[in-house]
Amino acid sequence: MRERTIFLGIDVGTSGSKAILIDATGSVLAKSLIEYQLHTPKPLWSEQNPHDWWQATVQAIQNVLTISKTEASDISCIGLTGQMHGLVLLDQAGEVLRPAILWNDQRTGAQCDKIHNRVGIQRVIEITGKPALTGFTAPKILWVREHEPHIYKSILTILLPKDYIRYRLTGSLLTDVADASGTSLFDVGQRTWSDEMIQSLDITHSWLPEAHESPVISARVDNTGSKVTGLLEGTPVVAGAGDQAAEAVGCGIVNQDVISVTVGTSGVVFAAMPTYDREKIGELHGYCHAVPNMWHVMGVMLSAGGSLRWYRDNLVRVKSRNSEEHDISDYDALIKETAAIPPGCEGLLFLPYLMGERTPYADPLARGAFIGLTMRHTRAHLTRAVLEGIAFGLKDSLERARKLGIKFQKIRISGGGARSKSWREIMANVFQSDVTTVNVTEGAAYGAALLAATGGGAFDSVPEAVNAMVLDVDNTKPGESQEIYQSYYQQYSELYPALSHSFHTISALDA
Repeated sequence: MRERTIFLGIDVGTSGSKAILIDATGSVLAKSLIEYQLHTPKPLWSEQNPHDWWQATVQAIQNVLTISKTEASDISCIGLTGQMHGLVLLDQAGEVLRPAILWNDQRTGAQCDKIHNRVGIQRVIEITGKPALTGFTAPKILWVREHEPHIYKSILTILLPKDYIRYRLTGSLLTDVADASGTSLFDVGQRTWSDEMIQSLDITHSWLPEAHESPVISARVDNTGSKVTGLLEGTPVVAGAGDQAAEAVGCGIVNQDVISVTVGTSGVVFAAMPTYDREKIGELHGYCHAVPNMWHVMGVMLSAGGSLRWYRDNLVRVKSRNSEEHDISDYDALIKETAAIPPGCEGLLFLPYLMGERTPYADPLARGAFIGLTMRHTRAHLTRAVLEGIAFGLKDSLERARKLGIKFQKIRISGGGARSKSWREIMANVFQSDVTTVNVTEGAAYGAALLAATGGGAFDSVPEAVNAMVLDVDNTKPGESQEIYQSYYQQYSELYPALSHSFHTISALDA
């Protein structure tokens, strides 16, 4: 271990931009989250303004410098992470051409079919580690070409969300291999852009930024970025990673023994692999890890914590006659009410497919549902059903990981869902496994800071940084209700196949 100072991690999330500062011991010195809006101009569409990301990031950086009383010269290196798959288009002047189309946008079903028809679905999986799905970047590019040709003809650069922040901060147009492997244009096994995919889809190769390994210094803060943020000009910035790979670094998922479950807006099951075996990629998806020369498989449900937020915002928040909002919208208060409700919610199940689904059902038209409602069910029943439905959806991916032969010894959980003891108990029983939390809860932003610490020379490798700074702090064991949950999980597993035809018919009626 060599000399270290302070490291800045930046996470361009779906709900807001977060900045954290960590010191030589891994302690968080300051953090700041600045929120922004998600826009849904049409059903199943999801967009944001990249300028909102930048403004929020600038404010978050300034906040952590002020809170911690840190001098810009004390920051040794900066790490970037952010929501994956989003499409940011720049013109010749470097200006944003349209709102970014996000990871949970579902408009591109027809374009996914075209990619599979043109390249062959098995060939797409062989190259990119997964089929082309509606959330990924390449189908969005084709959608813009077909539906917004006036925008398409003006494209000079295609960026992912965190890379737009790098561009504004440093002037450099770059990405990393972990984030790039979620575009459907990247050869995951070879860790480089795929000429075959790019040529088959008639995409201009020069639009795509150069891809680096995650802990490698890729750029430096330029004069413009320095003046706006208060950071020191010349401060190095590592390539960073997409939020899921960075989250895994922040949770210590850098070997095969530990698997992670992240409950944020989306839900992710993440398992690291030392080698890339194309034959083992199935319903889980293959990516490059943020750790050089490592890969990972990942299962994603699109509406995990997002389902709970939707439930709170739309079914729980009510207004009295004088229009004052009742104080029943706090997550902790909501979850506390569920303590008196038995596992299985007396026959009430919830399908969390509010934005379609990705794993194990790659179906943009899947829909959410409460199944089994009766007059006996109360708000507390509905709340617990949402928590259990999210846990069942995550178990879908855990079961696929077990089928791939991934033999993990423990599950580390992170994200907002990890903060609730009651929800951790539900997950331990549904997963039939111990679940642990770690000493830091800053997730992807913390992982970005660890990548910065590695690239900045404080550690020789990402695993060395993880082993020094990430520790287990809490363990929740499954109890007697795991058997009850197994029965309910079997019923849950039968619901999507039974309802999928209806979901598609309803979507056609609503078109």
